Amino acid sequence: MLEQIDKDGTCYIKTAVGTKLRPASDLIIITDPDKAMSAVEINGDLVYLTEAEVDALTVAGATDKRKHLKATDSGSAI
Repeated sequence: MLEQIDKDGTCYIKTAVGTKLRPASDLIIITDPDKAMSAVEINGDLVYLTEAEVDALTVAGATDKRKHLKATDSGSAI
């Protein structure tokens, strides 16, 4: 979870082991296809983000490498 972004682009990201600080320019936003959610990798763990958090990170300078997923199963809701 994104907690805050400083004016200098430092991002405070809440992880399972506490809050980690990273420059926005070092963050790469990806899509976790198993959960169909956006995330960033911090110390080998995925931190899942809302689309509003993703928007804030990209404005701050994070790289957006998300992929659009599409349904391949006939019973899919999307």
